[in-house]
Amino acid sequence: MAALKALFWISLFVVFYSYLGYGLLIFLLVRLKKLLKKSISTRAAGEWYPEVSIVVSAYNEADFIEKKIQNTLELEYDTDKLSILFVTDGSDDATPAIVSRYDSIRLLHQPQRKGKAAAMTRAMKFVTTEFVIFSDANTLLNKEAVREMVRHYADPVVGGVAGEKKIITGSDARAAGIGEGFYWKYESFLKRMDSDLYSVVGAAGELFSIRSDLFEEIGDQVIIEDFVQTLRICEKGFRIRYEPNAFAMETSSATMKEEEKRKIRISAGAFQAMFMLKGLFNFFRYPVLSFQFVSHRVLRWTLCPLCLTVLFITNGIIALEVSQGWYVFTFILQLVFYLLAFLGWVLANRNIRIKILFIPYYFLFMNVSVFLGFFRFLKKGQTVLWEKASREKLV
Repeated sequence: MAALKALFWISLFVVFYSYLGYGLLIFLLVRLKKLLKKSISTRAAGEWYPEVSIVVSAYNEADFIEKKIQNTLELEYDTDKLSILFVTDGSDDATPAIVSRYDSIRLLHQPQRKGKAAAMTRAMKFVTTEFVIFSDANTLLNKEAVREMVRHYADPVVGGVAGEKKIITGSDARAAGIGEGFYWKYESFLKRMDSDLYSVVGAAGELFSIRSDLFEEIGDQVIIEDFVQTLRICEKGFRIRYEPNAFAMETSSATMKEEEKRKIRISAGAFQAMFMLKGLFNFFRYPVLSFQFVSHRVLRWTLCPLCLTVLFITNGIIALEVSQGWYVFTFILQLVFYLLAFLGWVLANRNIRIKILFIPYYFLFMNVSVFLGFFRFLKKGQTVLWEKASREKLV
């Protein structure tokens, strides 16, 4: 019984720390840091306009590419200092033809599709500016995005800048939109805290920037190339800043089935990334970054899903055996939580919207996706040529 109780408390700690405890801890650490040391201010926006390239990777985006092009051309930045490249490798719809209509955009196209990492590497051979911004083809940027990102490079220790990801949801949002939107709001808070403490732990591919000379060819088979690319920069001693005033907006996955494709792919890529970035587990070389990497990422991708299972099983056995108030109470809480998640799943399948129920459902869905992604990683069944997840139409 003592062993079961130990497993229960360890599992409870891991789950709590992974999803809430780390957020509370890093918030307090950042507050303490600001009390002890004034942060280095970056140059005021508008005082510095270096030459910048924007690289957009697009695969069969004919339905949306026109909106993306117009959005990119409307960015508030000196057009003489802004180079725009669209890579449409493998697209067999009208995407390359649409891009080719615009003289101000450099089109890179080849019939072979080798994945996003390969497209980014090919595009970098044509980048001549000191800084480059990567953006997904199915996102829209705010007009100030470029200016807000490049101002951070006034600090020489900054090797990259992560923008914010915003999920566009309407009043009729479904489970996928509500769950994903809630998740990214909390992720944005964590990214901001990570950046204020030391460095963002991997940027999202929707919008991020790096110093061009720090770009590394990481290979064509990397699944979450944005995450690996930015953390490789951190391994070199640079830091990734977070800029909430530069954001990429996209709609949510059309259904939870479509969201499942994306989550399993990311989970499979997470296990690949941990092997590629194993140097970050060296706490002696990267004391703060290792702490952030394990706390923010690794625990969620490894122990947390497993601990949820162990927590439920051990709690149930202990509650039945000893009937102590605390263990009975926590087991009832778990039963209620999983019941709410089940109800969220039932309502989502029937398109009945009760937002509060979609949160436990999405939480459980994320952790199940980690298990499925792990098995796909073991079987080497995740290709970089993933099937695109359908998203809600942008009105």
